Amino acid sequence: MIDRYSRKEMSGIWSDQNRFRIWLEIEILACEAQNILGFIPAKSLKVIKARSKFNLKRVLKIENAVKHDLIAFLTNVSEYVGIDSRFIHLGMTSSDVLDTALSLQMKQAGLIILGSLEKLKQVLRRKANEYKNLNMIGRTHGVHAEPITLGLKFALWYDETTRNIERMKKSINVISVGQISGAVGTYEHISPKVEEYVCRKLGLKAVKISTQILQRDRHAEYLTTLAIIASCIEKYTTEIRLLQKTETLELEEFFSKGQKGSSAMPHKKNPITCERLSGLARVLRGNAIAAMENITLWHERDISHSSVERIIIPDSTVLLDYILVKFIDLVHNLVVNEKNIKNNLEYTKGLIFSQTVLLKLIEKKMKREDAYKIVQKTAMKCWNSKNKFFDLLIEDKEVRKYLNESDLKTIFDYSKSQKNVNYIFKRLKI
Repeated sequence: MIDRYSRKEMSGIWSDQNRFRIWLEIEILACEAQNILGFIPAKSLKVIKARSKFNLKRVLKIENAVKHDLIAFLTNVSEYVGIDSRFIHLGMTSSDVLDTALSLQMKQAGLIILGSLEKLKQVLRRKANEYKNLNMIGRTHGVHAEPITLGLKFALWYDETTRNIERMKKSINVISVGQISGAVGTYEHISPKVEEYVCRKLGLKAVKISTQILQRDRHAEYLTTLAIIASCIEKYTTEIRLLQKTETLELEEFFSKGQKGSSAMPHKKNPITCERLSGLARVLRGNAIAAMENITLWHERDISHSSVERIIIPDSTVLLDYILVKFIDLVHNLVVNEKNIKNNLEYTKGLIFSQTVLLKLIEKKMKREDAYKIVQKTAMKCWNSKNKFFDLLIEDKEVRKYLNESDLKTIFDYSKSQKNVNYIFKRLKI
């Protein structure tokens, strides 16, 4: 896997061993239900439960010949069970097992992702509170606007992560369904009670209606949720990249001992993790599009979705888990250059208070159009000179008719931008 990332728990969910283990569990549970309904003798069920197992290499070898994974699996299981294997898969079709197992795998993977999102939320909470009152320049269109605090930036990401947690919970709920309804979903050869029994035992809900397969809008919603989460991470990493530009250098990725940034330029410290995560978000968005393409299938089913899902579902869950783990570490170790933040806040020599000056002049009974004209004229002088905006305003006769030096000092106070920060944090319950 990329970097030195290793999450055996997530990758294990998508292993052949785990997939076949779930298949076997489904088949045995179905046999239990059939026994309760009187279709499988108790003696045969006892044999099935005692002898049922599989050999991974053997299944793959059989599949190479028969070109059908579930038939290969059932063939191998029957080799261990013997004559009573005739009761296994009774009245079922392949997708009853495949789709129910896939739902369980997606639920398992989703819960891991949900755990990572909760960890990210807590890291962002800590950072938001740590830098709650650190003034920095806010930017619109990439241009200096008015002061904000760094804590508000983290708080915004915290709030978005909270929404992503809710999205993930919903998508897990949507995919946590199973089906055992037969060839075209009519239960002609199997009782719906078998489906209900198996799903309950697996921690899934029995789907209300299906064809031969679960409908793929569920899978599309799940993968779209992963793509939205990844896109939010890309948003954050893009912000960090912008703030790590040499001319700005307010935030930067932690640069470990021995790390090198460029083969040609020894001075370089590049935001490589942010760039990597931004790139991987594109993969997840592409996979989400493929999932939406899978919604449309022929009649009661075809298998055009199957080959796609074998790639996009495991890859997307593993990738997002990786993205979250790396981003949590990145935020935890993020370097905050407070000196540069202060220098950039003062870079425009006070122009960031132009709206406050405008509003104060209006408050003092100056017409808005006249106030705007005067403030803009003075601001342009500031842009084109080395003079401070405060000094130019004091020298302006029209301004002095309405504002004295004390008024202007009150206006040019950075702490005013923090007056509602506590209110915002309280509303976020952060």
